[in-house]
Amino acid sequence: MGFGAIVLLTGHPEFADPSAVGGIKGGQNMAAVNLSAAVGGNLLLGFISAVAFATILAVVSGLTLAGASAISHDLYANVFAHGRSSEQQEVFVSKIATIVLGIIAILLGIAFEKQNIAYLVALTFSVAASANFPILLMSIYYGKMTTRGALIGGWLGLITATVLVIVGPTVWTEILKLGDPIFPYKYPAFISMTIAFLGIWIGSMLDGSERAKKEHEAFEAQDVRCQTGIGAEGAASH
Repeated sequence: MGFGAIVLLTGHPEFADPSAVGGIKGGQNMAAVNLSAAVGGNLLLGFISAVAFATILAVVSGLTLAGASAISHDLYANVFAHGRSSEQQEVFVSKIATIVLGIIAILLGIAFEKQNIAYLVALTFSVAASANFPILLMSIYYGKMTTRGALIGGWLGLITATVLVIVGPTVWTEILKLGDPIFPYKYPAFISMTIAFLGIWIGSMLDGSERAKKEHEAFEAQDVRCQTGIGAEGAASH
Protein backbone atom coordinates (compact mmCIF):
# COMPACT_ATOMS: atom_id res chain seq x y z
CA MET A 1 0.00 0.00 0.00
CA GLY A 2 2.88 2.34 0.75
CA PHE A 3 4.53 1.84 -2.63
CA GLY A 4 1.14 2.03 -4.34
CA ALA A 5 0.40 5.35 -2.67
CA ILE A 6 3.79 6.71 -3.74
CA VAL A 7 3.27 5.69 -7.36
CA LEU A 8 -0.43 6.50 -7.80
CA LEU A 9 -0.85 9.55 -5.56
CA THR A 10 2.42 11.47 -5.73
CA GLY A 11 2.47 13.95 -8.59
CA HIS A 12 -1.21 13.47 -9.49
CA PRO A 13 -3.05 16.79 -9.17
CA GLU A 14 -6.45 15.23 -8.35
CA PHE A 15 -4.98 13.89 -5.08
CA ALA A 16 -2.60 16.75 -4.31
CA ASP A 17 -3.10 19.35 -1.58
CA PRO A 18 0.05 21.36 -0.82
CA SER A 19 -1.52 22.84 2.32
CA ALA A 20 -2.16 19.41 3.90
CA VAL A 21 0.35 17.37 5.89
CA GLY A 22 2.09 15.01 3.46
CA GLY A 23 1.01 16.99 0.43
CA ILE A 24 -2.02 14.80 -0.38
CA LYS A 25 -5.74 15.45 -0.07
CA GLY A 26 -6.92 15.04 3.52
CA GLY A 27 -3.41 14.72 4.94
CA GLN A 28 -1.07 11.79 5.45
CA ASN A 29 -3.65 9.67 7.29
CA MET A 30 -5.87 9.61 4.17
CA ALA A 31 -3.27 7.92 1.95
CA ALA A 32 -5.02 4.52 2.00
CA VAL A 33 -8.44 6.08 1.30
CA ASN A 34 -7.11 8.15 -1.59
CA LEU A 35 -5.30 5.09 -2.93
CA SER A 36 -8.57 3.15 -3.02
CA ALA A 37 -10.10 5.92 -5.10
CA ALA A 38 -7.14 5.84 -7.48
CA VAL A 39 -7.34 2.05 -7.90
CA GLY A 40 -11.08 1.30 -7.87
CA GLY A 41 -12.89 4.60 -8.20
CA ASN A 42 -15.87 5.58 -6.08
CA LEU A 43 -16.97 1.96 -5.52
CA LEU A 44 -13.72 0.91 -3.81
CA LEU A 45 -13.51 4.31 -2.09
CA GLY A 46 -16.91 3.77 -0.49
CA PHE A 47 -16.03 0.22 0.55
CA ILE A 48 -12.72 1.22 2.16
CA SER A 49 -14.38 4.16 3.92
CA ALA A 50 -17.02 1.84 5.37
CA VAL A 51 -14.37 -0.64 6.50
CA ALA A 52 -12.34 2.16 8.11
CA PHE A 53 -15.40 3.48 9.97
CA ALA A 54 -16.36 0.01 11.21
CA THR A 55 -12.80 -0.69 12.31
CA ILE A 56 -12.52 2.60 14.20
CA LEU A 57 -15.86 1.97 15.91
CA ALA A 58 -14.86 -1.56 16.93
CA VAL A 59 -11.46 -0.52 18.27
CA VAL A 60 -12.81 2.47 20.21
CA SER A 61 -15.64 0.45 21.77
CA GLY A 62 -13.30 -2.42 22.66
CA LEU A 63 -10.71 -0.17 24.27
CA THR A 64 -13.37 1.78 26.15
CA LEU A 65 -14.91 -1.44 27.48
CA ALA A 66 -11.52 -2.83 28.49
CA GLY A 67 -10.50 0.39 30.22
CA ALA A 68 -13.80 0.78 32.08
CA SER A 69 -13.70 -2.87 33.18
CA ALA A 70 -10.15 -2.54 34.46
CA ILE A 71 -11.00 0.60 36.42
CA SER A 72 -14.24 -0.74 37.93
CA HIS A 73 -13.22 -4.34 38.63
CA ASP A 74 -9.45 -4.30 39.09
CA LEU A 75 -8.79 -0.87 40.57
CA TYR A 76 -12.02 0.05 42.36
CA ALA A 77 -13.24 -3.37 43.52
CA ASN A 78 -9.92 -5.04 44.36
CA VAL A 79 -7.58 -2.16 45.20
CA PHE A 80 -9.70 0.62 46.69
CA ALA A 81 -12.68 -1.36 48.04
CA HIS A 82 -10.57 -4.44 48.93
CA GLY A 83 -13.15 -6.83 47.47
CA ARG A 84 -16.07 -5.44 49.48
CA SER A 85 -17.91 -3.68 46.64
CA SER A 86 -21.23 -4.81 45.17
CA GLU A 87 -22.00 -5.45 41.51
CA GLN A 88 -24.17 -2.32 41.40
CA GLN A 89 -21.27 -0.19 42.63
CA GLU A 90 -18.92 -1.70 40.03
CA VAL A 91 -21.44 -1.05 37.25
CA PHE A 92 -21.81 2.58 38.40
CA VAL A 93 -18.04 3.06 38.48
CA SER A 94 -17.79 1.45 35.05
CA LYS A 95 -20.30 3.94 33.62
CA ILE A 96 -18.44 6.90 35.10
CA ALA A 97 -15.13 5.51 33.84
CA THR A 98 -16.58 5.15 30.33
CA ILE A 99 -17.57 8.83 30.27
CA VAL A 100 -14.20 9.98 31.64
CA LEU A 101 -12.25 7.80 29.20
CA GLY A 102 -14.34 9.13 26.32
CA ILE A 103 -13.64 12.75 27.28
CA ILE A 104 -9.91 12.05 27.63
CA ALA A 105 -9.85 10.27 24.26
CA ILE A 106 -11.60 13.20 22.55
CA LEU A 107 -9.17 15.73 24.03
CA LEU A 108 -6.17 13.61 23.02
CA GLY A 109 -7.65 13.16 19.54
CA ILE A 110 -7.89 16.92 19.12
CA ALA A 111 -4.34 17.43 20.42
CA PHE A 112 -2.88 14.79 18.09
CA GLU A 113 -5.08 15.63 15.09
CA LYS A 114 -2.21 16.32 12.70
CA GLN A 115 -0.04 13.39 13.77
CA ASN A 116 0.46 10.23 11.74
CA ILE A 117 -1.94 7.53 12.96
CA ALA A 118 0.43 4.62 12.30
CA TYR A 119 3.15 6.33 14.29
CA LEU A 120 0.81 7.02 17.23
CA VAL A 121 -0.24 3.36 17.27
CA ALA A 122 3.42 2.38 17.46
CA LEU A 123 3.86 4.79 20.38
CA THR A 124 0.99 3.22 22.33
CA PHE A 125 2.43 -0.23 21.71
CA SER A 126 5.76 0.99 23.02
CA VAL A 127 4.17 2.11 26.27
CA ALA A 128 2.07 -1.05 26.62
CA ALA A 129 5.00 -3.32 25.79
CA SER A 130 7.14 -1.62 28.42
CA ALA A 131 4.60 -2.40 31.15
CA ASN A 132 3.11 -5.73 30.02
CA PHE A 133 5.61 -7.69 27.93
CA PRO A 134 8.42 -7.97 30.51
CA ILE A 135 5.98 -9.25 33.15
CA LEU A 136 4.43 -11.78 30.78
CA LEU A 137 7.78 -13.08 29.55
CA MET A 138 9.37 -13.29 32.99
CA SER A 139 6.31 -14.98 34.50
CA ILE A 140 6.68 -17.78 31.95
CA TYR A 141 10.45 -18.34 32.02
CA TYR A 142 11.82 -16.80 35.24
CA GLY A 143 11.07 -19.07 38.17
CA LYS A 144 12.16 -16.60 40.84
CA MET A 145 9.87 -13.77 39.82
CA THR A 146 7.60 -12.54 42.61
CA THR A 147 4.53 -10.34 42.78
CA ARG A 148 6.58 -7.53 44.28
CA GLY A 149 9.12 -7.75 41.48
CA ALA A 150 6.37 -7.75 38.84
CA LEU A 151 4.81 -4.63 40.37
CA ILE A 152 8.13 -2.81 40.55
CA GLY A 153 9.13 -3.69 36.99
CA GLY A 154 5.70 -2.96 35.54
CA TRP A 155 5.45 0.44 37.19
CA LEU A 156 9.01 1.34 36.20
CA GLY A 157 8.35 0.38 32.58
CA LEU A 158 5.06 2.26 32.42
CA ILE A 159 6.36 5.44 34.08
CA THR A 160 9.61 5.46 32.09
CA ALA A 161 7.88 4.95 28.74
CA THR A 162 5.24 7.60 29.47
CA VAL A 163 7.76 10.20 30.63
CA LEU A 164 10.05 9.57 27.65
CA VAL A 165 7.14 9.94 25.24
CA ILE A 166 6.19 13.27 26.85
CA VAL A 167 9.73 14.67 26.70
CA GLY A 168 10.37 13.14 23.25
CA PRO A 169 10.02 14.73 19.81
CA THR A 170 6.32 13.96 19.32
CA VAL A 171 4.84 15.59 22.43
CA TRP A 172 7.59 17.97 23.59
CA THR A 173 8.41 19.45 20.19
CA GLU A 174 5.47 18.82 17.83
CA ILE A 175 2.54 19.08 20.27
CA LEU A 176 3.71 21.34 23.11
CA LYS A 177 6.06 23.44 20.92
CA LEU A 178 8.69 23.65 23.68
CA GLY A 179 11.74 23.48 21.43
CA ASP A 180 14.23 20.66 21.10
CA PRO A 181 13.16 17.43 22.83
CA ILE A 182 14.85 16.34 26.05
CA PHE A 183 14.77 12.71 24.91
CA PRO A 184 15.94 12.55 21.28
CA TYR A 185 14.25 9.32 20.15
CA LYS A 186 10.61 8.91 19.14
CA TYR A 187 10.24 5.34 20.40
CA PRO A 188 11.27 4.78 24.06
CA ALA A 189 10.68 1.01 24.25
CA PHE A 190 14.34 -0.02 23.96
CA ILE A 191 15.10 1.90 27.17
CA SER A 192 11.84 1.51 29.12
CA MET A 193 11.61 -2.24 28.47
CA THR A 194 15.17 -2.71 29.66
CA ILE A 195 14.37 -0.81 32.85
CA ALA A 196 11.25 -2.94 33.34
CA PHE A 197 13.22 -6.19 33.01
CA LEU A 198 15.84 -4.94 35.45
CA GLY A 199 13.14 -3.80 37.88
CA ILE A 200 11.49 -7.23 37.82
CA TRP A 201 14.79 -9.04 38.34
CA ILE A 202 16.12 -6.77 41.11
CA GLY A 203 12.74 -6.51 42.85
CA SER A 204 12.31 -10.28 42.83
CA MET A 205 15.85 -10.95 44.03
CA LEU A 206 15.41 -8.57 46.97
CA ASP A 207 12.02 -10.00 47.92
CA GLY A 208 12.55 -12.37 50.86
CA SER A 209 8.96 -12.50 52.07
CA GLU A 210 7.00 -15.66 52.82
CA ARG A 211 4.76 -14.92 49.87
CA ALA A 212 7.79 -14.88 47.59
CA LYS A 213 8.87 -18.33 48.84
CA LYS A 214 5.42 -19.74 48.11
CA GLU A 215 5.50 -18.23 44.63
CA HIS A 216 8.90 -19.84 43.97
CA GLU A 217 7.53 -23.22 45.01
CA ALA A 218 4.45 -22.83 42.82
CA PHE A 219 6.42 -22.03 39.66
CA GLU A 220 7.12 -25.63 38.66
CA ALA A 221 3.44 -26.56 38.60
CA GLN A 222 2.66 -23.37 36.69
CA ASP A 223 5.43 -24.12 34.19
CA VAL A 224 3.98 -27.56 33.48
CA ARG A 225 0.52 -26.08 32.86
CA CYS A 226 1.98 -23.31 30.73
CA GLN A 227 4.09 -25.55 28.49
CA THR A 228 1.79 -28.59 28.22
CA GLY A 229 -1.71 -27.39 29.15
CA ILE A 230 -2.05 -30.23 31.68
CA GLY A 231 -4.19 -29.11 34.61
CA ALA A 232 -5.35 -25.91 32.91
CA GLU A 233 -8.63 -27.27 31.58
CA GLY A 234 -10.65 -26.55 34.73
CA ALA A 235 -12.19 -23.24 35.76
CA ALA A 236 -10.50 -21.18 38.45
CA SER A 237 -11.88 -18.63 40.88
CA HIS A 238 -10.09 -15.29 40.73
